[in-house]
Amino acid sequence: MLQFRIQPDSEIPSSTQLFNQIRFAIASRQYPPGYKLPSTRALAMQTGLHRNTISKVYRQLEDEGFVESLAGSGIYVRVQGHEWGGSTLQSPVSQQYPEAYKTVQQALDELLSQGCSLNQAREIFLAEIDWRLRCSARVLVAVPATDMGAGKLMIYELEESLQIPIQLVAMEELAAVLDQTSSATVVTSRYFIAEVEAIVGLRRVRIIPLDIYDYGKEFDVVKGLNKDSCIGVASLSPGILRATEVILHGLRGDELLVMTAQPKDAYKLQAIVKRAQVIFCTDPSSFSAVQAAIHKVLEDIIRPPKLIRCENYIGTKSINLLKRELGLG
Repeated sequence: MLQFRIQPDSEIPSSTQLFNQIRFAIASRQYPPGYKLPSTRALAMQTGLHRNTISKVYRQLEDEGFVESLAGSGIYVRVQGHEWGGSTLQSPVSQQYPEAYKTVQQALDELLSQGCSLNQAREIFLAEIDWRLRCSARVLVAVPATDMGAGKLMIYELEESLQIPIQLVAMEELAAVLDQTSSATVVTSRYFIAEVEAIVGLRRVRIIPLDIYDYGKEFDVVKGLNKDSCIGVASLSPGILRATEVILHGLRGDELLVMTAQPKDAYKLQAIVKRAQVIFCTDPSSFSAVQAAIHKVLEDIIRPPKLIRCENYIGTKSINLLKRELGLG
């Protein structure tokens, strides 16, 4: 069970601290779709917050599409967009894909029980496969206009892994872009999935949420830092920087100083390299910018900061699943 930490003397409201920590757990798939969230009582005991405050956070998570409440059962992480529930439909060759073959059999049995003929079931399967292939021909990454840096991160990693062209679209322009196409696959971080679903509406467009990397190795480094250390974080995405400050504050409270900057912020980068013991970079652009900033002030600092290039923004498992969804692997 994840441990959430609340800083009562922080300027950040307690409810916001808890909301951001739970949202990160969902976005990084530590809380996967279908996962039952702790009861308000259990979370109150863990965090020290009033149960009414936790209920308010759960309602906010539900309003924003991250969780759903099942009467008499509890709060569960919601299936978002076109989730991967199990084996994707593949060639029904039992020797090669025994579990997939069982899935096809079960789906076919269900269709027949609903009154479909075999020919109708075949048409349904083929239509779905053809539709997915058409959607795979055009892949869009959608993010808020205020955080296009997150989109650039996704584009960089996806194009490198998938070896296909991908278009970056601001969510504010997504509806207009989709009005010009009959099929497409819209990809976004789980952070933004609720907004994208609302924009897509009833359009025949496939939506696939991506799980972000869990940053476990990076968090281990943070946990091992001495009190009063300074951490620098550089990223193309202002959204990542804002979330990082909240998460690190929840992890170490006021024990550490956190400084953040985008690669274009030369003044901030210079301040970070002079002050921080460790600097994390989420992308190649930020890594290069920090390296250049260190080189400029090398003669003015006693000990250069330790520079850590984060492995990914998108989780490896998520990229591999996307490959299969797009028919690339």
